[in-house]
Amino acid sequence: MASPLQPSKIIAALDIGSSKISCLIAELQAPKTRGPQDPRQLLKVIGLGQTAARGVRAGAVIDVNEAECAIRIAVDAAERGAQTSISEVIVAISGGRPSSATISGRVRTQTGVVGPFDLDFAVAEALASVHMGNRKILHLSPVDHALDGVSGIGQPLGLHGEELQIDVGVTTVAPAYLRNICHAVERAHLGISGFVLAPYAAGKSALTPDERALGAVVIDMGGAVTSCAFIRGDRLVAARSTNLGGHHLTNDVAQGLATSVAHAERMKTLWGSCIPGGHGDREMLAVPLLGERGTDAVTRVPKAHLTNILRARLEEILEHCAKDLAQGPFAASAGMRVVLTGGTSQLHGVADLASHILQRQVRVGASASLNGINEYQRHGGFAVATGALVHAAKPDVNYAVPQETQDALARQQVGFARRMGRWLKEAL
Repeated sequence: MASPLQPSKIIAALDIGSSKISCLIAELQAPKTRGPQDPRQLLKVIGLGQTAARGVRAGAVIDVNEAECAIRIAVDAAERGAQTSISEVIVAISGGRPSSATISGRVRTQTGVVGPFDLDFAVAEALASVHMGNRKILHLSPVDHALDGVSGIGQPLGLHGEELQIDVGVTTVAPAYLRNICHAVERAHLGISGFVLAPYAAGKSALTPDERALGAVVIDMGGAVTSCAFIRGDRLVAARSTNLGGHHLTNDVAQGLATSVAHAERMKTLWGSCIPGGHGDREMLAVPLLGERGTDAVTRVPKAHLTNILRARLEEILEHCAKDLAQGPFAASAGMRVVLTGGTSQLHGVADLASHILQRQVRVGASASLNGINEYQRHGGFAVATGALVHAAKPDVNYAVPQETQDALARQQVGFARRMGRWLKEAL
């Protein structure tokens, strides 16, 4: 089994988002009772720092020097708050064009009782069909077990049966994207203990235990990237993303109302809504016109105009999500609840619009109530950072992959995942 949580352990998470870079430092406290415990109850946040995401566009590093500077600022602020220094972080990422597939491996048990070698060989059988090209494996974990046709078995080790099947979820990202992230973080003199996809991290923070166990879809609506994750059995089954987010809403408002981007962001934050109708739509909003002076510098527009601009772009984003949820591994999530996180999810009426377009139950998720996080930070925009901390406290533990299969994967240029090492742990 995985090693027990160690007392007084300092862990850190770095969220490299489209609009901000956040660093959280926490103390992993000793469990007071034996047995499995929710890591969220053991974490105490002791340092927090964040800054604008300079050198980053759509979650990808476009200027290493600027990205390094922004990372240093966020980490330094967190270290000063925690009064300690850190040497490594777990990094939450939203870009890299994540792609997912579910593959299956089926073997006959050697003795009629499921043993560790049966599990390893079933995983190897599944991975034998993987052809990743030059993409890198970010998350790889068994998402379901079946024994003699009976599925939904959490841990088959020690059970009697003749035929074992393991369904493995594989999520990959573009290799250059990860290399650039690594380069920027390492230039800030930090080691990387692992990576976690932003919507998966958000799910670890915003989902209830029942949602994580039974299955739910998390849609993280960031500044320039909206990403989806299908989580079931507390495992990542599938993930996708589209390069649309809150920045596009702001730019639409700036163009539609001929105002500055700064004022468009202010209008979106203060009066933004995607629900038309009602008395509030007749309210007139003052808009400073871009480049105008004197009496023509300010005009007034009805609030309904702002609502229509925001709604049009949100519909486009959610229609992209609906298309993703109907394809591939996401198809198995049909009928499951959707939980919205990210800064854009805080706009008034987003949950109702998402429910209409996705044809599912939708709620807006909040950040985990970790000790040390104040009430103003317990919103969906902070879910990724806190979820990355939870993932650092209790990373996914998966079955070991036999050496022969590791070598085959390395020949397919997916050795990065093996070098990062976290998904090759023994789960026994």
